[in-house]
Amino acid sequence: MTGSPYHRPCTYAPAQLASMTATDRALPVVVVGAGPVGMAVALGLAQRGIAVTVLEAATQVSFGSRAICISRHSLEVADRLGFGAELSRLALPWEGGRSFHRDVEVLRFRMANEAHAVRGPMVNVSQSELEQLMVDALLAHPLITLHWGAGIAGAIPAGDEVGLLVDTAGGRRTLRARWVVAADGGRSRMRELTGVRLRGTSYEGRYVIADIHWQSELPPERMVWFDPPSNPGSTVIMHRQPHDIWRIDYQLDPAEDADAETQEHRIRARIAGHLQWLRNDRPWSLEWHGLYQAHALALDDFVHGRVLFAGDAAHLVPIFGVRGLNSGMEDAETLAWMLAAVVSGAADRTLLDTYSTERRHAWEQNVANAGKSTLIMTPGTHGHRTTRDALLALATVRPEFGSLIDPRQSSATSARSSPLTVPAAPGTGGLLPGDPVEDRRVRLADGTQTSLHEVRGAGVGLFGFGLGPAAIEAAVRLRDDLAGALPREGGTLALVGGATGTPPAGTVPDDAGDLARAWGADPGEVFVVRPDGLLLARGPVADLTGLPARVRAGRGPTTGTPVADGVDGVGPPLTAGQQRREAAWLALSAALDTVLPDDREGFLARLALLLADQVDTDALAAAVATAATTR
Repeated sequence: MTGSPYHRPCTYAPAQLASMTATDRALPVVVVGAGPVGMAVALGLAQRGIAVTVLEAATQVSFGSRAICISRHSLEVADRLGFGAELSRLALPWEGGRSFHRDVEVLRFRMANEAHAVRGPMVNVSQSELEQLMVDALLAHPLITLHWGAGIAGAIPAGDEVGLLVDTAGGRRTLRARWVVAADGGRSRMRELTGVRLRGTSYEGRYVIADIHWQSELPPERMVWFDPPSNPGSTVIMHRQPHDIWRIDYQLDPAEDADAETQEHRIRARIAGHLQWLRNDRPWSLEWHGLYQAHALALDDFVHGRVLFAGDAAHLVPIFGVRGLNSGMEDAETLAWMLAAVVSGAADRTLLDTYSTERRHAWEQNVANAGKSTLIMTPGTHGHRTTRDALLALATVRPEFGSLIDPRQSSATSARSSPLTVPAAPGTGGLLPGDPVEDRRVRLADGTQTSLHEVRGAGVGLFGFGLGPAAIEAAVRLRDDLAGALPREGGTLALVGGATGTPPAGTVPDDAGDLARAWGADPGEVFVVRPDGLLLARGPVADLTGLPARVRAGRGPTTGTPVADGVDGVGPPLTAGQQRREAAWLALSAALDTVLPDDREGFLARLALLLADQVDTDALAAAVATAATTR
């Protein structure tokens, strides 16, 4: 097949660097790695007036689609960084997907996409094309210097600086930086040089990932086949991208040789078999391929002296649920505003410790959900394989079991337990401090159609509900004080519903009370939103006067009870039935892995008898019949 539109990155000239001397002023910030996370940090800092130098060992953006699913929250970040419109024009939106056991559909899911949502829940675009958009934005910014072909050879702490040894086409050079952001990916050289290691879990399953150019009428949705006739015993995933490019992932059997199975002729044969089973009669071409193994690993601390880790350099999450790039974009946005506050001298270095605390906990939230998806997609033990296969079989006749197969797609993480977050009063409902603030379509008092984050802008936003004149004056003072505490951010104040007077950002009438209900807002409350879109605090404005000092210090008082947000706080809450089935699946999987192999049948018999003692005779008979006849 000729004329493929697959993205081939252009090559840039290697950097011509001069070494810095002891009399040269150290660079404010050096970002190591020009992947999406490193470039997002650079753009965020530059927008705040901070000069940034970016070092990239390669001479082009990454080749291959790699991460392809961009979440709603990442689209918000792209808008705030200035390349969102270009990304939206290029990307392919999608809202859900289907899963099959062999050839029987066992799950059809749709991500939330309410009428008030400003952006769709997810879009697909190759990471290579995303990176090119970001490179173009970097090259256009006067405060960003991007050096290609500049690999890191050494990192030497020196008081309030870091000395960097950089290998270039012209030889080794020396740079000095006040701060270094390590965003150089899963095989981070900066991690090695700093002497830190990722810790956690690596899963056994291996997937071949491939991009093909194939014209098809299949819709842009996530399709998964467990044990398909085209690849018995395997799991096959398909995703459509722009330009008739398709991502196809398939699982290797543990006994298969990865080196042999990643030869092009073997990949072509496996893909051809699946496409033929789908009744494909159109030509296709293999464009790119790789091998993937799931990991749930992280550094214990993302801050090491003046070296700050972000993205895959700081943590790895399983691919299932598309949390890798999307969580990295969250890292970047949080780190950019916090580091800017420290670099400007407005905030204490403790704020960077808060970055580490928040984002490591965000990794835990992601792993809690991605880990469950991974146990379905690539179960690594006998117990999990047995229960996964049982779930798939039952889902063909009992659809309620299909919810356990849900990929738990990426959604923005919370920071409720962050030392920076101001806990809400006990019993408070609705939007809680630390939660991501969903962007919503709103209409201003003058009739202008806009959105909450457009009203807020890129800095700190205050939303006051039903404020009287005195409260408005106090809210204006709080806005100004927060802008003083974060001089690189600025601040806005918007009045929501029933307010008198008009502050500079105008009013959001909220005539139907939709926003007040969504946030659980009471008259007289002010909601304070951080630059990265998380709720910092809520309550009467008189109770929020300590916020500027809290931000400068990087945390609140050390006394008091921390707010628990749990590690399962990502995504929609489970129903009681879903919670019950999930708990049973996890407990049974673990139990099967603990009993002796020759006692597994006996264990299941004992378990069935114990459970039978808790249900009525008719329910027991129906359950036994279903289990006996389902294969």
